[in-house]
Amino acid sequence: MTDEAWHRSREPLVVCSRGSLVELAAVLPASGRFVVARLDGPRMADAGQVFYDFSDALLFPSYFGWNWDALSDCLRDLHWLPAAGYLVIIDNAPELLRDSSQDRHTLFRVLARAVHHWASPLRQPEGKVVPFKVLLLCDRDEEAVHLRQDISRALQKRH
Repeated sequence: MTDEAWHRSREPLVVCSRGSLVELAAVLPASGRFVVARLDGPRMADAGQVFYDFSDALLFPSYFGWNWDALSDCLRDLHWLPAAGYLVIIDNAPELLRDSSQDRHTLFRVLARAVHHWASPLRQPEGKVVPFKVLLLCDRDEEAVHLRQDISRALQKRH
């Protein structure tokens, strides 16, 4: 995926195979402090580990509730970690929550909700859009195709 394709993508969660290129300038703000959280898909085998890894990577406050609603709330707040932009990278994304499609789909919806939240100037102080990008990395192109399909199914579901 080129940087232009990244900017034009309407998908809230971007899936890339290792053969794709994403230029950092297309992902990160031109200036200012940014936060990059890099997570490992195979390590996040269950919801508890997802909560732990996101909490650890993004320094969630002690009141984090260790459930999906709390994860969603924290990803849409981040006042304790102010930045000009945020990038969440999940390596080996096809292995993420491999044994629970329900939890996996819930995570995709939570991440997409956070992306949409930060993209809305009405929800931000001073009306400024804050880049919040989610990049899901796959080893092979076929994995990327399957993961995109899984994300599409997850985002079509209603709670």
